Amino acid sequence: MLTRLSLTSNTPTAPITSTGYVAGSDGTALFCRDWGHGKPVVFLSGWTLASDIWAYQMTALANDGFRCVAFDRRAHGRSADTGRGYDYDTLADDLHAVLQALDLTGVTLVGHSFGGGEIVRYLTRHGTKRVSRIVFVSPAATPYLVKTADNPTGVDPQLFYDSLDEMLTSFPDWIERRAEPYFAPGTSQAVVRWTSDLMLRTSLDAAAALNRVQTSTDFRSEMAALDIPALVLHGDCDASAPLEVTGRPTAEAIAGAVLKVYEGGTHGMYFNQAARLTDDIRAFANGRTA
Repeated sequence: MLTRLSLTSNTPTAPITSTGYVAGSDGTALFCRDWGHGKPVVFLSGWTLASDIWAYQMTALANDGFRCVAFDRRAHGRSADTGRGYDYDTLADDLHAVLQALDLTGVTLVGHSFGGGEIVRYLTRHGTKRVSRIVFVSPAATPYLVKTADNPTGVDPQLFYDSLDEMLTSFPDWIERRAEPYFAPGTSQAVVRWTSDLMLRTSLDAAAALNRVQTSTDFRSEMAALDIPALVLHGDCDASAPLEVTGRPTAEAIAGAVLKVYEGGTHGMYFNQAARLTDDIRAFANGRTA
């Protein structure tokens, strides 16, 4: 169980910060960060990434009266790798276990990339008792990625198969070939290395399994059933998940969802557009359309 041990100044205005482990749906140890007091905002990282990516949003919001929680997905980051549970149902149940363990309600749930699929599946399986608002940041799993007769803007599935084969041959090289367009021009090599290191910390077995899940799951019917305030934040230069393939269709799939397009935004908006992203999340969590 996560304990909220102060790791910061003891002054009354300092946010409480703690790290520890929460048991997932099957007892898997999930590394969790829990910073600040106030309205809860829970962050889900992208595929093969970890809670570290949200440090800039969490630091700012925790100092601004929010309780910010982020955890490493199973087999990611510092969480345990049990060799099982690499599917959206289990991941959604892990999220539910974290929200229950920390007794969070009225949550603004923020998911980057792959994490958008976890948001949808969580709401399908567990409803809105604990979650009141949702934010998709650079969605890369919703609503459906595969090109079909009724999804003409999707991607040829052969491209996914080829990418997976490439990844299973050399994941470090797979990352390096895609690093430059992931971030905005001029991003330092230090930031690229930081991201690469996070990705390589993930179990290759989990990375491959979740890649298959991400590129094959059709969320359209689940999203049509959602009745919750939703915000989609997407860059118009996202090479990993193009706006017209994922971002715009995601907003269109949820009744009343708001889409905000970041000019020049890439898939790494959590870093390159950190301040703007934080402002938009803050406004939305406070009940305003960002």
